[in-house]
Amino acid sequence: MSKEEKKGGFFKRLKAGLAKTHQAVTRKIDELALGKREIDEEFLNSIEEILITSDLGVATVDKLMESIRWKVGRKELSDTDKLHDVLKNEIYSILAAREQPLHIKPATKPFVILTVGVNGTGKTTTIAKIAHIFKDQGLNVMLAAADTFRAAAIEQLEIWGDRIGCKVIKHQHGADPSAVAFDALKSARAKDVDVLIIDTAGRLHTKAPLMEEIKKVNRTISKQMEGAPHETLLVLDATTGQNAISQATLFSETIDITGIALTKLDGTAKGGVIVGLTDTMQLPVRFVGVGEKIDDLREFNARDFVEALFED
Repeated sequence: MSKEEKKGGFFKRLKAGLAKTHQAVTRKIDELALGKREIDEEFLNSIEEILITSDLGVATVDKLMESIRWKVGRKELSDTDKLHDVLKNEIYSILAAREQPLHIKPATKPFVILTVGVNGTGKTTTIAKIAHIFKDQGLNVMLAAADTFRAAAIEQLEIWGDRIGCKVIKHQHGADPSAVAFDALKSARAKDVDVLIIDTAGRLHTKAPLMEEIKKVNRTISKQMEGAPHETLLVLDATTGQNAISQATLFSETIDITGIALTKLDGTAKGGVIVGLTDTMQLPVRFVGVGEKIDDLREFNARDFVEALFED
């Protein structure tokens, strides 16, 4: 299958995955505008309510509505039929500013990715999917099972490692996560690995000792290799809506998050959270996931996302 066919197939899955969010945002706005030609305050208030209930976030909705009201006031927007395009362009502008693919630097070996996130976000599966993407690019990838609090997490990463052909560095259940990270980085450097992806415990972001453990793992990596980790990727679950933004805020207070992977867009009407997330956190969205299959994770593309969200 060619790259173009793969991209087209993923767009179809993205569009299907965003169907619930499309229904919650675009379809409701279209229904509201049906038969109504004039944009008045009542209409604008209804639009505002639709956007807020779609989990774009209050601050982001305020920004969008301020721009729309400004255009209405200047007579640049007077027809409800044109609101669709205006909103689409405004959302695209927000997302495009944070469209930054994760580029692996060839001179940096290994390129170390530290992944963090709470239980249930699909973090371990996302790691495997990212590894698969890099392997498709011809890179040698190693995984580290530093989520030692759950035996199942180690086993899950091992299963994925076997499936996609990646060596997994592990210790026994209950071992020191920092020790796993240390050994993994040492092994990756000795074997000239291109990319090392380190899994960490699915910590509850409210548990201070566990957050301290993240900082300890980070310190261990940085002491062993200058500049590492080169990416600290926060995995968030789109179905949690505004709670995803709360998690991002709290994790950012603990560690220097450099990118976001947003999973489970296919299971929610709250996909609009990506707009509020990028606007509020000002962090790059590296990947979006729309399913359980190995190919259901892709680099985030703002144009594709907006087209999939607004297209019938």
